[in-house]
Amino acid sequence: MSNYDAIVVGGGINGLIAGAVLGRKGKKVCIIEKAGSFGGMASYAVDGGPSLAHALYNLSPLALKDTGIDADHATLTGQQIDTVSLSSDGNHIAFKEGRVYWNDGTEHPQSQAWRELTHRLKTYGGLLRQLAEAPPPGGHSASLSRARFAEMLRLAKLGVGLKKLGKTEMRRFLQVVLSNVYDIVLDDLPDGPVAGMLAADAIRGAATGPRSPGTVFNLIYRLGHGGTITRPAGGMTAVVDALVEAARAAGCTMLHETEVSRILVDEDAVTGVLTADGQTLNAPMVLSNVASPLTCKLTGPSVFDIETTRRIRNIRARGTAAKVNLRLKDASPLPGLKDELKGARLIYAPSAAYVETAFNPAKYREMSKAPVIEAIRTELPDGSHWLSAIVQYAPSDIEGGWTQSALDQLTQLTIDTLDRAVPGLRDHIVGTQTITPDQIQAATGAPGGHWHHAEMSLDQLLTLRPSNGTSRYAFGPKGLFLCGAATHPGGDVMGLAGRNAALTALEALK
Repeated sequence: MSNYDAIVVGGGINGLIAGAVLGRKGKKVCIIEKAGSFGGMASYAVDGGPSLAHALYNLSPLALKDTGIDADHATLTGQQIDTVSLSSDGNHIAFKEGRVYWNDGTEHPQSQAWRELTHRLKTYGGLLRQLAEAPPPGGHSASLSRARFAEMLRLAKLGVGLKKLGKTEMRRFLQVVLSNVYDIVLDDLPDGPVAGMLAADAIRGAATGPRSPGTVFNLIYRLGHGGTITRPAGGMTAVVDALVEAARAAGCTMLHETEVSRILVDEDAVTGVLTADGQTLNAPMVLSNVASPLTCKLTGPSVFDIETTRRIRNIRARGTAAKVNLRLKDASPLPGLKDELKGARLIYAPSAAYVETAFNPAKYREMSKAPVIEAIRTELPDGSHWLSAIVQYAPSDIEGGWTQSALDQLTQLTIDTLDRAVPGLRDHIVGTQTITPDQIQAATGAPGGHWHHAEMSLDQLLTLRPSNGTSRYAFGPKGLFLCGAATHPGGDVMGLAGRNAALTALEALK
């Protein structure tokens, strides 16, 4: 038996950050990962191909600072990636340096309207970021006076920020925040590739379409954290390696290829974990980086009341995003794209209406025949070149299951769609990999293969994430906390869920 102050179950990004934060606060921590390497979905790859996460989406400087690697932040995250909205007529649109350009370098006529819209949404998102960087409001006991005061101060700052917007803009914020991205974007922009790019960003990884209520909240949230998408120096492996090193520097014990078979509970308080190989690791505090249904299974449902168990079972986590990796024969620029844009993020979403139409088949457990695609070109350490694509919609519960025929169909649809926008791309492809949501679930434990572990919908956000009554990281028995992407403020490789959960656990100990 080994004794620790805290055990973190699951060595993904949030688990590594939670462990490092606790270690830097003087706690003896053990981080346990089932897979052969740390990083979770951020580093999961098949047969030497690109990892599931092919870029960094809003990795929080605040979360990094609390792990002790703030000084390396700029080097770690790398350079921001420009975005190109692909068009089937070859007249692609580039988003760079806060403006919109045609493929030939001339400024797009919608550039100013796009700039004003995104500036407004970033302003709204900046207000919401204050909520993301701390546990959701409410739930303090009387003894936690310091935490209560900090929360009141944070909410007061949010109120002052809203007031500074002015009466007209504040009303617009309240109108916009719960609306759908389709209506809000088309209020300011004609439908087309510019609007399509914003719609695609709002639904990335989600089982929703742009007309679904609350989708503008997702876009505001992402833009509020900077909306930056960067290519890490050294790839996602370098990011995971840096976080692993930070955890080790904080004194954490790192166990990989070790599966937790049980979270031990005695008299409604956790006492540690039991591993599949028979080890008992003792700790009065356990932070689980796996989703709440699996955490509930590890403890046993008897430690939860019936209503809590019902809510956990009804958390929606239906993955609709697949990963299709296309191996390229060399480093040649893709046909029709300017050389300086060869490393850009490529979006195929010709219009907001196209994105909504792409979502329709997923409602009926079918893959989209005209998918929304985000693709980034990447070079792996072995010198191979890939076009790494996130493809929606490819539902985890597809009718008939993900047979080899369905896999082949999804791969071909992806190639056909990209080849229409980039004619001749097909001739550059020498190999393919397709990773479906059910494979993601089997490999990482993410429910439904969902990239955020739980849908980012209005009824599963803030004080309702992952469910009503379990939103402030504490989960069931005393000493058990959730710290994964299914908790507030959600996924997108921000790392804030792990950081917030660790600080909440420390506050509870006091």
